[in-house]
Amino acid sequence: MGMWKSRGLRGSFLEDLINKSNELYLEKGLALIQKIPTPITPIKIDKEHHQITLAYFEKKSTVDYIGAVQGIPVCFDAKECHQNVFHLQNLHEHQVDFMTNMEHQGGIAFLLIYFSVTDEIYYMTYQEMMRFWQRMEQGGRKSFRKSELCSDFYLEQNVGGIFIPYLEGIQKDLELRD
Repeated sequence: MGMWKSRGLRGSFLEDLINKSNELYLEKGLALIQKIPTPITPIKIDKEHHQITLAYFEKKSTVDYIGAVQGIPVCFDAKECHQNVFHLQNLHEHQVDFMTNMEHQGGIAFLLIYFSVTDEIYYMTYQEMMRFWQRMEQGGRKSFRKSELCSDFYLEQNVGGIFIPYLEGIQKDLELRD
């Protein structure tokens, strides 16, 4: 059981863009993706501002988003990175396990990583994520550099009114699997 203390709205920019994209995908009949809330138990509440300022995580959550795209089960997690290096400690073993199980059930699992320093969004395939994860488990680096990523999976923002067009990443991901 972990503890959460308010430090502003970390990651909310990325989440807001994903949530708006999800609404547009739903309106267009392309996907049904839901944000999975992290279950918490409030400890301290600022009644004047109606905000939780201290809470405990009730249990390990799965990933940030789960749903279906054109009949294909999908899950993904969204991560915000403030430098050109992503530390794998930001990805938790229970999340990797959930994504692995999704892939084994014929679904698609991936990460969306927002590099705020360069204002770039990256779609990381499950296979690429596992390459870095396994490298770490075998005693290698516990992070990866932005320069190590496949340039084909950077997402252009705000395409056709979709803030984060991750369906394009899913399409490329599927093409690689064929």
